[in-house]
Amino acid sequence: MVFNTKVTDKTGKEIELRNAELKDAEALLNYLKVTNTESKYLICEPDEITMTLDDEKAFITRKTESENELLLLAFEDGKHIGNCSLMSVGTSTRYKHRCTIAIALYKAYCGRGIGRLMLETVLSEAKKLGYGQAELEVVTENLGAIALYEAVGFVKCGVLPNSMKYRDGTTVDSYWMVKIL
Repeated sequence: MVFNTKVTDKTGKEIELRNAELKDAEALLNYLKVTNTESKYLICEPDEITMTLDDEKAFITRKTESENELLLLAFEDGKHIGNCSLMSVGTSTRYKHRCTIAIALYKAYCGRGIGRLMLETVLSEAKKLGYGQAELEVVTENLGAIALYEAVGFVKCGVLPNSMKYRDGTTVDSYWMVKIL
C-alpha cells in the first residue's frame, strides 16, 4: 500500500509518515538490529536478524504492492525513526476482518507522541480497508506500550504464559489485545 502524510509530534516537530520504499531497505535492516538491542520486549535477539538486503527489498515490495497491508515508516528531518505495520491475519472469509499491528521506535524518539500518531494512522487506514478488528501482542511488563495501546482503544483479552523465553532461561507473559474498529 502506498501512503504519505505529515503530522506534528508533542514537541512541535514535523514527522513524515509514509510507506516503506526500496531505498529504505538498508535503514530498515539497521533499525531491526538496533531496536532489538534497545528493547527486550521485541521478538528477536539482534543476532537473529539475518535478512539480506535483497530479502528486505522483496519484503518492502510485497507490502507496497499489497492492497490491504501497510509498512508505515516515520521520519524526522529525513531520518528514519520508527515503524508501524498493518498486516492481514488471513484471507479466508472467517479471518479477513482481522488485522495485526506491530510498532517500534528508536528509543531516542519514544515519549513524544510519535507512536500514538503512527498507531492512530494505521488504525484509521485499517478501518478504511474494511478491517473490523485490530490485534496485537505485548509483553505484560511493557507498561508504557500497554498504556499507549489502551489509550487508543485496545483492550486486554487474554494472557499467553511464557510467550517469550530469553537466553538466560527466564520467561515473560504477553497480553493479547484487541480493538474493534
